Amino acid sequence: MEIGLAGLSPDGAYFILTQALIPRPIAWVLSENPGGSLNLAPFSWFNAVCADPPLVLLSISRRRDGSPKDTWSNISARGDFVVHIPHVAQAGAVNESSASLPPGVSEVDHLGLATVPFAGSRLPRLADCRLAMACVRHDILTVGHSGQSLILGEVKSLFVDDDAVVLDAKGRVRILAEGLEPLGRLGVGEYVAFGEKLKLPPVP
Repeated sequence: MEIGLAGLSPDGAYFILTQALIPRPIAWVLSENPGGSLNLAPFSWFNAVCADPPLVLLSISRRRDGSPKDTWSNISARGDFVVHIPHVAQAGAVNESSASLPPGVSEVDHLGLATVPFAGSRLPRLADCRLAMACVRHDILTVGHSGQSLILGEVKSLFVDDDAVVLDAKGRVRILAEGLEPLGRLGVGEYVAFGEKLKLPPVP
């Protein structure tokens, strides 16, 4: 089957792309609301895009009424945010945190999630996440016809659970995927658990 995207509506193109680009990592983003409460939302249009400086990218759409989402507003106004990589046992909470709550209501409080101080960050991190990145806004770009935002965040510090880290033969920190058990995003309402790991020899 050949599918031409040019004739599809934006919703139709989104429906196809989110099923074609799989699995996608999930950024569970914590930011600060205007009143000081903590906002938490998942984004699966997310990846690393640069090493110098170390940058991650979030792609954030607008609400159906055209207004910006809270995560965009918070990062635009205050600049700092924390990206978590959720693990499989957190799938239910990740899904629930995507629901729209009244302005200023904290998803962290609503879901009963614990936070702890995060060294190198003004904001805390989720206590039960095994990997968190303290980020500051590097740039915000607008693309497309509907005002899609690309938020570039510079990673200032990283937390990784001790059970998901080893040192390799060269003394470098190696993060163990099996220790993180990352949750991945598939198509409509579908997620994927960490599965079999394939290891191939390096190409000379």
